[in-house]
Amino acid sequence: MFDFITGWIQQGGLLAVGLLMVLENVFPPIPSELIVPLAGFMAAQGGFSLVGLLIVATLGSVLGTLLWYGLARAWGRERFLRFLDRHGVWLTMSREEAETAMAWFHRYGPAAVLLGRLVPTVRTLISVPAGLSEMSFLSFLVYTAAGSLIWIAILAGAGYLLEDNYERVEQWVNPISTLVVLGILALYLYRVVRGLLKRRRT
Repeated sequence: MFDFITGWIQQGGLLAVGLLMVLENVFPPIPSELIVPLAGFMAAQGGFSLVGLLIVATLGSVLGTLLWYGLARAWGRERFLRFLDRHGVWLTMSREEAETAMAWFHRYGPAAVLLGRLVPTVRTLISVPAGLSEMSFLSFLVYTAAGSLIWIAILAGAGYLLEDNYERVEQWVNPISTLVVLGILALYLYRVVRGLLKRRRT
């Protein structure tokens, strides 16, 4: 998986990083915890600038969150929750999870968007209550960009520092990253099957 992602980024450069980050925030096929450190490692090797990486990855991350924010704000609470009842099983986003995210948002306010961007399991979901609560677009943009930039800087910095020690970790980075992706895929399939069974029972 290490070779696959680095090969893709080598082919597409920062554009590939940006597209992966958009996808990661719409429907996470490969988590940012793999994308950004590997991109940071490649930046350390001179593939592109670290500043450029931070800008493009943050932009892609923000663009990805706008889909959920926009849908939630345009449709409103009941229509959006009905959408999740019908199609949420394929997105692994249930009504219950959306309602939990809404409660978290109402408890902490706009700061929940910034903090939520730092939590892997909350990162995408937090856009939903922000939209349903009609949080202003500018505020959402600022808080989302700030939280995304912090998270991406941490991950990119870790990958950048890895460059000097690459020979020491090369042998285990690839199998571990592959296991992570396979684990995420297995978890996705489990959640889909569980959701379908639950829908059939109800």
